[in-house]
Amino acid sequence: MTTRAPQRRRSAAAASAAAATLLLTGCGAQVDTPQDGQGTGSTTVTVNRCGEPVDYSTPQRAIVYEGGSADKMFALGLTDHVLGYVLPPANPPVNESPWAAEYEKGEFLSDDLLNRELVVDANADFVVAGWNSGFSDSRGITPEILDTLGIQSFMHSESCFNYPGFSEQHTPFEGLYTDLERLGQIFGVEDRAEALVTEYKERVATVEEHAPEGDPIKVFLYDFGTDKPFTAAKQVPPNDIIRFAGGTNIFGEVEARWTEASWEAVVEAEPEVIIILEYQDQPAQEKIDFLKSNPTTATLPAVVNDNFYVLDYNKAISSPRNIDGLEGFAEYLHEYAESHRR
Repeated sequence: MTTRAPQRRRSAAAASAAAATLLLTGCGAQVDTPQDGQGTGSTTVTVNRCGEPVDYSTPQRAIVYEGGSADKMFALGLTDHVLGYVLPPANPPVNESPWAAEYEKGEFLSDDLLNRELVVDANADFVVAGWNSGFSDSRGITPEILDTLGIQSFMHSESCFNYPGFSEQHTPFEGLYTDLERLGQIFGVEDRAEALVTEYKERVATVEEHAPEGDPIKVFLYDFGTDKPFTAAKQVPPNDIIRFAGGTNIFGEVEARWTEASWEAVVEAEPEVIIILEYQDQPAQEKIDFLKSNPTTATLPAVVNDNFYVLDYNKAISSPRNIDGLEGFAEYLHEYAESHRR
């Protein structure tokens, strides 16, 4: 990415720690520290944003959109850099988060969709969101627009799949690791990021090692929709959750993120397990009741045998909580395999 946002002053502690120009090995981030007459440096870090190199200075007033963005910052110990958060109604209450105490230190800015006016009015210098979820052409808040306003931005790598103009793609969990590494570079906490990524990869490897034996268990994720189901395709975290746990997503070959499918395709696939995505404003039980009462889906193996697994919204979007979601679903699949594959 080319730089469009002006540099901002780093904190004194961070500036004094950056005494030289160095090249970081992780994700190709380059740090430049030009010296001024006072002997204190102004530091910029070049980090990719969906395939485009951008020069970042350390943000001090970040706005984070949805729980996934907030959790990445909090997991890296960056609470002091978070001005506030925007959480639409689908997001579960913050008191259910492992970082509930960190949310309390920031400001709840809105329960609406992310918009440019909110960011400008808050005097933010950094916005963390995904493409088509937080950032949006139609709503007039894109990284390019924020660049012209001198506001830095960071997009979830998982969402780069359908970001126009750039070709960077990651599998969903690799996108999570990439985000933590890049945020670590932007904020100068690379060691924290490396430790987190190492921990998460080890936890994923442990799940894979203990996946149920035999053919992968066929899984359908039901997001919402009655006339047609909205579901998880290949490019979103639930696909990795399903496959690492020992299942196969019945729409896992579809090259998309969240996508509309057909009930005919669901019926044909005969899923053994159905993941119900739990929204704060769309309870899982309502979706289960629909699947049981709808003649088209009532005879599905998963419905007949009551094989439903409820997945929390913040474990399904790109977030450190993806790992918790994986471990929980893997435990469920183990129990399923033991009871149905004897």
